[in-house]
Amino acid sequence: MKRDWYATLVRHLLLLVGGCLLVGLITGHYGWCLAAGLGLYLAWTLKQLLRLHRWLAEHTADQPPPDGYGLWGEVFDSIYHMQRRDQRARGRLQAVIDRVQESTAALRDAVIMLDADGNLEWWNRAAETLLGLKTPQDSGQPVTNFVRHPRFKEYFEQENYAEPLEISSPVNDRLRVQFLITRYGNNEHLMLVRDVTRIHQLEQMRKDFVANVSHELRTPLTVITGYLETLLDNVEDVNPRWTRALQQMDQQGARMQTLLNDLLLLAKLEATDYPSDNHPVAITALLQSIRNDAQALSGQRDQSISLDIEDDVLLKGSEAELRSAFSNLIFNAVKYTPAQGNIRIRWWADAQGAHLRVQDSGIGIEAKHLPRLTERFYRVDSSRASNTGGTGLGLAIVKHVLLRHRGTLEISSVPGHGSTFTCHFAAVQVVDQ
Repeated sequence: MKRDWYATLVRHLLLLVGGCLLVGLITGHYGWCLAAGLGLYLAWTLKQLLRLHRWLAEHTADQPPPDGYGLWGEVFDSIYHMQRRDQRARGRLQAVIDRVQESTAALRDAVIMLDADGNLEWWNRAAETLLGLKTPQDSGQPVTNFVRHPRFKEYFEQENYAEPLEISSPVNDRLRVQFLITRYGNNEHLMLVRDVTRIHQLEQMRKDFVANVSHELRTPLTVITGYLETLLDNVEDVNPRWTRALQQMDQQGARMQTLLNDLLLLAKLEATDYPSDNHPVAITALLQSIRNDAQALSGQRDQSISLDIEDDVLLKGSEAELRSAFSNLIFNAVKYTPAQGNIRIRWWADAQGAHLRVQDSGIGIEAKHLPRLTERFYRVDSSRASNTGGTGLGLAIVKHVLLRHRGTLEISSVPGHGSTFTCHFAAVQVVDQ
């Protein structure tokens, strides 16, 4: 196209110069004729430029460009064809946008678009029901003005959206909603909000059932184990062939009591999001006490249990819950590490927060089991669990304790070379002495 315009321009100039020279030949004034011809051509060109400028400044979306002749006619025609192509493209894009808006409007889940600063840009009708947003007066407002829950504010500001957040709806406490945020474009946010009230109710029913059953089983189990202890204390009065059976019954009763205690502890941990007795905990003294207990648990196996405390910082939370989580990790390392093995416990703090690492030289865990280790009753090897007397709830308890203390659990292991369990706590949980 550029070459066609260039050839046309050259052709027009040559014709103009030729015509001016012909008139000059007739009149005998070559210079004046050439100057007059070029001046007229320049004036005509300026007129076309002014028409184009006026059209660009005043035209509506569908108004075609003005008519023209010669080279400018081709320019105006090209602009017209470009305008038609743009109109068709805009029509297709608008049709896509309309379909997207219609489909998102039909969703039961809320879809909300936020800018890089977290201000509302667009949302569907479900967002008005679940979050109470109103069109158009809420546009441009920060989303934290409408979802004021402290956990949502922390979730949004930390910018770690790998896991969804579940809280009560800001417009109805009986509704339970789940937030999932995804980044897109120029650091903008796409937020999906789902009504998970029914799922939450079912989960609550399960928790209540487990807690109630566990509580109700404690009394009969206490009676049974009590009578078993009485019989074992008077074993000389019992038929010798019943002695082994009574001992096994007593062992299994103790295991059942441990299981019920763990289930009740899990129910307690799931009841609230944060510990009620939230205060600075001296981790150094806590770990030293757990290490001494671990050394006693190790017994005659001659295991090396080292404790390395690099930063003597306090951690906000419940001492009882932290003791339960840390002792679970350390005692597991003792149980699954062979005699004369090494167990290293390290506590340190940095700009990201505080960290506890428990590393052992035990039998290790295959990679396929690692994602499911914190599930209730998940067994890597059922025979191994029965041999160590575990309930299958230890790591589930650790997970819930860490969640209540703004922490995460990282697990790495190589079969035959031991395992490493690392607890990471957010910097807001750390208290300097």
